[in-house]
Parts: sequence; structure tokens; C-alpha cells
Amino acid sequence: MMTNTTPRLQVRHLSTTFHTDEGAVHSVADVSFDILPGRTTALVGESGSGKSVTSLTLMRLLPRTARTTVAGSALFVDRSGQTVDLLSLPERQMRGVRGNQIAMIFQEPMTSLNPVFTIGEQIAESVRLHRGASHAEALARARQMLDLVEIPAAGQRLHEYPHQLSGGMRQRVMIALAMACDPTLLIADEPTTALDVTIQAQILELMRKLQREMGTSILFITHNLGVVAHHADEVAVMYAGRIVEVAKVRELFAAPRHPYTQGLLACLPGKQPPHRGTGPRRLYAIRGQVSSPLAPPPGCAFAPRCDKALTRCDQAMPELLADGAGRQTRCVLTEATQEAA
Repeated sequence: MMTNTTPRLQVRHLSTTFHTDEGAVHSVADVSFDILPGRTTALVGESGSGKSVTSLTLMRLLPRTARTTVAGSALFVDRSGQTVDLLSLPERQMRGVRGNQIAMIFQEPMTSLNPVFTIGEQIAESVRLHRGASHAEALARARQMLDLVEIPAAGQRLHEYPHQLSGGMRQRVMIALAMACDPTLLIADEPTTALDVTIQAQILELMRKLQREMGTSILFITHNLGVVAHHADEVAVMYAGRIVEVAKVRELFAAPRHPYTQGLLACLPGKQPPHRGTGPRRLYAIRGQVSSPLAPPPGCAFAPRCDKALTRCDQAMPELLADGAGRQTRCVLTEATQEAA
């Protein structure tokens, strides 16, 4: 029997490598995290840090034409209480999980919704496939889901096409489509990136409301730390394909430990140090740029951009160390602190 302390999803040592003509690209390297029932875990980092590849690997949606190697495990507890490894499930069984017990909201709804089918037909298709419902029952469920995500005139929208809806409406449709089969785990990959701040706030509040009502676990992928502060319970920070810090959201914002996390938070306008000059105030920016994935540095990937880098940072990749209170950090400064203790 599953308890609130048993992870809904337990990812361990997940790695995804793309084999290209120029060499191997380790997009995801040794990633581990947990998602608890009814809670939200945020995966944050710059563009290119491996967040989306992590989600696509878990959903087994990597391009079929890509030459990839996937390693590790992703143990998921399904509705019946059975634990399955998403990475080793036969494809036929995975199709029964994908869109049914685990659903995903993609970044841009116009590239995810089929332009030649009505909104109602696209939601109903998932219900027919996974629940064995009749056409009429599936359309009724689609109508119910549009009401649930607070789309006005749901009966009319049911028969409209994606291009007839606004960006905010399309994103609500994506949420309705994802939640139609009552999944226990929802993966939201930058679900509000293309929306203005007012619609973004409405969509995020809608997701929180649905989570409260349905008890859904959420993996929230974003680069927006403001969203993380208000909508996540736990945070895993990624850099260059690896997790560099894991903490509860309040602890992370109160006292970030990894230099990369400290840099991300310093980039927020409200986190700037006191301004003592008379000229215009400049926002903080992390210097440099992410190293090429084809030629990563020999040690810590963040070392070339880190103001606190030591000689040993270039010698070996630091371990992701836990402090015994649920926090994890991948940094030689943390290693030195624990060695001194």
C-alpha cells in the first residue's frame, strides 16, 4: 500500500546520451530525484541543461531516428500499487501508462494539438483509448474536462479547432487533455512559457486547483524561479545535464548552497545586493556560457563560470552529497565542509 512518504516516481542514475557524427552528447547524466504523492517537484535550470530531455526520456518519447543510449531506472507506482520501471517496460505496456497514468503538458500547444481535429475529438480519443468508452461517453468526458479547466462556453468550444482559440485557451485544452484519464503523475514541461503573465498566473492556479482536487503528483519543468517559489514543494537544480542541488523550496530560496543556484537567484531583481553607486543599477548575470556538450570541462561543468572555483574543481566531477536533512549538493565546497565535520 502506498503512503504519502512513498515516492510516486523514483528516478535513479538516469542518463541519456545522443550519439552524433561529431561525438557523444551526454544530455542527461546520473540524474536522481523523487516525486511524492500529491506534491510538486520542480526541475529548474538554463535552456540546454537537460530538463526536457529528462522528461522525454521518462515518457519514452525520444525521437525514434535519434541514436540514443538510456541507462538508469525510473520506478513508478501505478494505480494498483504495483511498481514498474518505465525505462524497461515493453512498448505496448508503456502505451497503457503514457497518457493514462502519466500525462504530459508540452511547451507549445499549437505544435501538440492536431489542427485538423476538433478540440472535443482530441480529448475524446484519449478517453476512448484508455477507458474503452463509447464515442458519446468520451465526448461527454471531454465536455466535463473543458468545464473543469474553466473554459467558457465549453459546449461550443468542444466543436472548434485549435486555431480558433487563444493561447491561454489552448493551454487549458492541453491541461484538459492531460487530465482526462485522471493521471496520478503529470509532467508539465514549461507549460506557461508562451503566455503573458496574467494568463500564466491563471494557468498555474488552475494546475494547483486540479492537484488539490485530484491528488496528482507533478514534475514541473521550468527556468522561471518566480513560478518555482510559489508552486513547488521540492526543487532539483540542473546544470549541463546533472543535478547540482536538491532541496525543499523554502530552504533553497533562503540559503542556496551551490554557486550555480546562488547565481540563478542573484539574477532575480529582488535578490540584488544593495546599490551604493549613483549611476544606473545593473542586473546581475552569471558570466560566460555553458560549455559545449561535445567538449565538457574535465571536472565540474560549472567551474569555468564559477567565482568560487578551486584548483580541485577541474580535477574530477564532485559527488552529489546529502547532508542528512534532505538536502543534496554537488560541489567541492560541500565536500570540504563535510570532510571538516
